[in-house]
Amino acid sequence: MRNWLARMGDTDIGYSFRHSPVAMAAALVAFTCLFCALFANVVAPHNPFDLATLELSDARLPPVWQEGGKTSYLLGTDDQGRDILSALMFGARISLLVGLASVLLSVALGVGLGLVAGFFGGALDAFIMRLCDVMLSFPAILVALLIAGVGRAMFPNADESLAFGVLIISISLTGWVQYARTVRGSTMVERGKEYVQAARVTGVAPVRIMARHVLPNVLGPVLVLATIQVATAILTEATLSFLGVGSPPTAPSLGTLIRVGNDYLFSGEWWITVFPGAMLVVIALSVNLLGDWLRDALNPRLR
Repeated sequence: MRNWLARMGDTDIGYSFRHSPVAMAAALVAFTCLFCALFANVVAPHNPFDLATLELSDARLPPVWQEGGKTSYLLGTDDQGRDILSALMFGARISLLVGLASVLLSVALGVGLGLVAGFFGGALDAFIMRLCDVMLSFPAILVALLIAGVGRAMFPNADESLAFGVLIISISLTGWVQYARTVRGSTMVERGKEYVQAARVTGVAPVRIMARHVLPNVLGPVLVLATIQVATAILTEATLSFLGVGSPPTAPSLGTLIRVGNDYLFSGEWWITVFPGAMLVVIALSVNLLGDWLRDALNPRLR
C-alpha cells in the first residue's frame, strides 16, 4: 500500500495534487464528509431516527452557543427533538449514496451507448444521437420529478430500497446524455487510428476492440465529467427530496431536512434548515473543486 501511494505521488497527477492547495483542501473536506457519512453510526453523537431515544421536550432547541442550547445538541434540534448534527451525518450518507450510484449508472449507460454510436456509426449512431437530442429537450429536474413521482404513485407502499432505486434511476436517465455525446466524439477520433485498424485486420472482434483498445483512451474526459456530475446528482436528489418525491420520510436526506426546516425558518428556528443547506453547499463545492482540478491535471496543454 505504501509503495502504491509512493508511485501515485510520483505521477503527473500526484505532483499536480501536491502543488494545488485548493485541491488538497477540497479533498480533505470531501473525505471528512464521506467518512462522517459512512461511519455515522459510530461518529454521530445520537441516532436521530431511533424513535425510542427522541425527547419531544427537546424539540427546536437552538445551537449550543445561543441561549437555551444544550451541550448534548451542538447544532440544536429539529421539530421532533432530533439532533441536527447527527441528522446531517445520516442525511449526507443518503445524499452521497444516491449521488454516487446515479452517476455510476449514468456512466455505464452513457459510455456504452457512446462507444456503440461512435464505433459503428450509421443508422445506429443517428438513432442514439436523436435519442440524446430528445432527452436534452426536457429539463433534467422535470424528467427526474416525473419519473420519481410516477414511481411513487405506482408503488405507494414500497420499502426504502425500492424508493431509492426509483430515485437513482430517475436521476440517471437525465445524466447519461453528456457521457454518451462525449464518448461518441472521442470514439470517432480513435476508430480511425492505426492501432484500431491493425486490430481489425488481425480479426479482433469489434466488442473486444472497443473494450480493450478504444475505451481506455476515451475515459479521461469521462472521469472529469463524472466527478463534476456527482455534485449535480446530489443537488438533484436534494431538490427532489425538497419537493417531497425523493428520499422517504423514514430515511431523510439533506433535501428532506431542508424541507422540514423550511416550515420553521420564519419563526426563528433558522438552524433547522440553514445547517443542512450549508452541508449540501460544502459537499457540492468540494466535489466541484476536485472536478476542476482533475480537468486541469489531465489536460496536457496546462502541464
